Amino acid sequence: MGQSFTDHFGRLIEILVRDGNAVKKGDVLARLDDRESKAKLAELDARINYWREEQARQASLVQRGVASRESFERSQSEYLAAEASLAQARQRLADLTLTSPLDGTVLRQDGEIGEVVDKLQILFWIGRQRPLRIKADVDEEDIPRIAAGQRALIKADAFPSRPLEAKVSEITPKGDPTSKSYRVWLSLPDETPVMIGMTTELNIIVREVPNVLLVPSSAVTPAGVLVIDNGRVRLAAVKIGARGKNAVEIISGVKEGELVVVDPPSTLKDGQRVNAINRVPTDIRRPGDDR
Repeated sequence: MGQSFTDHFGRLIEILVRDGNAVKKGDVLARLDDRESKAKLAELDARINYWREEQARQASLVQRGVASRESFERSQSEYLAAEASLAQARQRLADLTLTSPLDGTVLRQDGEIGEVVDKLQILFWIGRQRPLRIKADVDEEDIPRIAAGQRALIKADAFPSRPLEAKVSEITPKGDPTSKSYRVWLSLPDETPVMIGMTTELNIIVREVPNVLLVPSSAVTPAGVLVIDNGRVRLAAVKIGARGKNAVEIISGVKEGELVVVDPPSTLKDGQRVNAINRVPTDIRRPGDDR
């Protein structure tokens, strides 16, 4: 993704491309008001011409013994300073013409003609719409379990009922010592409906076990799982497998088809009589670490 922005304050006087336009590297995107910069450049041109002539005159006078060596060195110093200022002015003038840093598409264009912009304001986002990648940060404790090629399930608020997938394509070798995390890149298929700039929730699949028994995470307590059996609560000691954000794998202790208590209140005790309301959670997915 490329960004094009100005390093100085300036007023936009021309915008040549808009959202969705294709551009090549070096194409002019916009121009800022350059009248002041051109006037400064002309002033410096005159100044450097003066000191060039003065330097030559002083050199001649020194050879004839009329002027001192210090006078020549002063004129030479002034000439070199004028050259440096002229180079800066030329760069300043060039910076007022914004060009594309790469081949791609204008993903977003901000700013309008007449607006004064500063050096931190991004005016154009340049990039390619495909292929897309997702950037995720993974805790350093979990990064040993992540490898290129692993599948990931995507949840996007824009597509709540559509299952989406990605694949781990790259892991940044160096982690962030402050957040204690590593950056992971995931590639998306070209047909994905996810758009640039969307936020997503990722579940990287580090292990797959077919036909596992799942219960909602909120049904599991430190003591076990409360099961409803013949109208009474029964505390079942369970062996737990993988844990996910919404569901937990049960290896033993609860059988398929049994009713479990979701979000059990602290007052609910083993053996207590209850009236069960059968509610099937809709947000249980295969357990796996959320990334």
